[in-house]
Amino acid sequence: MKTTRREFLEAAAITALGVAAGCRSDPPKFDPRAFRREERSRVAVIEAAKYETDLVDPILRGLREFDIAPRGRRIVLKPNIVEFDPAGVINTHPRVIEASAEAFLRLDASEVIVAEGPGHRRDNEYLLSASGMADILKERRVRYVDLNFDAVRALPLRSRYTPLKQLYFPRTVLDADLLVSMPKLKTHHWVGVTLSMKNLFGIIPSSIYGWPKNVLHWAGIENSIVDINSTLPVSRFALVDGIIGMEGNGPIQGDAKAAGVLVMGADFAAVDATCARLMRLDPTKIEYLAWAGEFLGNIDENRIDQIGVAPSIVQREFKVLPQFDRLRIV
Repeated sequence: MKTTRREFLEAAAITALGVAAGCRSDPPKFDPRAFRREERSRVAVIEAAKYETDLVDPILRGLREFDIAPRGRRIVLKPNIVEFDPAGVINTHPRVIEASAEAFLRLDASEVIVAEGPGHRRDNEYLLSASGMADILKERRVRYVDLNFDAVRALPLRSRYTPLKQLYFPRTVLDADLLVSMPKLKTHHWVGVTLSMKNLFGIIPSSIYGWPKNVLHWAGIENSIVDINSTLPVSRFALVDGIIGMEGNGPIQGDAKAAGVLVMGADFAAVDATCARLMRLDPTKIEYLAWAGEFLGNIDENRIDQIGVAPSIVQREFKVLPQFDRLRIV
């Protein structure tokens, strides 16, 4: 379905009105009881020291801890591919994406697709070539979809943290049997951290919402993160590339930070809360995680069953910008 210029301008005008009134941080106008949150969540922290080692085995070990049954299913991997990244610090590393595709195929997935909608670069061919992904996709015969220009379907928002009434989602994502969010473990100069929940910004098509997803920025990044995650009606799984993360002025201009982990789970809020703690940041002080923890998932560590290595063993102090010093675990 194509969106007309008039529809886009109407959406932008609605958003601008919301921004003029201030982003929503008061109690949202929806019923959180409509969402089914599990009493407990499971998150796996798997050690993986280097990209040059065999990553298929640790990914398989992590996946087998969860009841996701890939056999005969279409798996869509949604990495974070943002910019030219010669140091392997900005984007989800190609080796992690390659190993994940191989792991799901070994578990008898019917198809694995890699899909992304970069917010900064319109030239996906350049990004794939510059990141090293193009050769891997060709060698593995894995299909790639540019979500910025995919066919879309509008869905009404299930939560009300933004003034938007609906969001357009790509059909490739909506048709997935399992969507795997594969972010980089990074700090973020506007919202503190960018992990599996924030990574879903990249499924929202820039051909409709602008570069870099302007309408969502106007509506409030934190607000949009929650509305996207509450509305997307697809089975999901998170696999975070924390082998080399980013600290400081993330998500693009920060510094490399070795963490040596892969973090996995089906509850994105619980995964991201665990990742925040690995970075020695308090998830209850990260606004969108605090909101998500009220109805979407579990961020209280007493409600998260940790699998694999204990997070306290692999914690690393990630540098943040001064405005986020308040997020530190004290």
